Amino acid sequence: MIVKLSEGIESGLHCALLLAMIPADAVLPARALAEFHGVSETYLLKHLQTLAGCGILQAVPGPKGGYRLARGADAISVLDVVEAIEGREPAFRCTEIRQRGPCPGKPSSYRIPCAVNQTMLRAEVAWKDSLRAVTVADLVHQISGKVDPKSVECATQWIGERLRFQTTANET
Repeated sequence: MIVKLSEGIESGLHCALLLAMIPADAVLPARALAEFHGVSETYLLKHLQTLAGCGILQAVPGPKGGYRLARGADAISVLDVVEAIEGREPAFRCTEIRQRGPCPGKPSSYRIPCAVNQTMLRAEVAWKDSLRAVTVADLVHQISGKVDPKSVECATQWIGERLRFQTTANET
């Protein structure tokens, strides 16, 4: 099944992956996330807001605000991010073209979905099951030790300079 996904999926997953690696009491502003990934802040902000609205990210307001994961990385599947950005509509929509044209059968002949529809629905279920089985934590684990150490060092320093830490009411 060929499914065309928007670039927002890539951005959303990479942001979730990055946010999974920061301290729990920290956030990253949208500007930093956009700069780190080399995308427009305006473009990314739309997706970050969508992910926050779906309970994947938490938007922390204020001068020390930014974004962080709303729940553990092990509780966020790749499918959660895909459906947040793309929606839950099926990729394939049967329009029952078998009932059109010069030779349609009796309406009673079309009580069950056709073989094309059944095949496409099975493929979509398999695709979604595959994405549901992988969490953001799994992605973090997959990249661990596979990224160039110099890139990791650069990213760690760069991100560390842009982290915003949240203070509790007792600390103010």
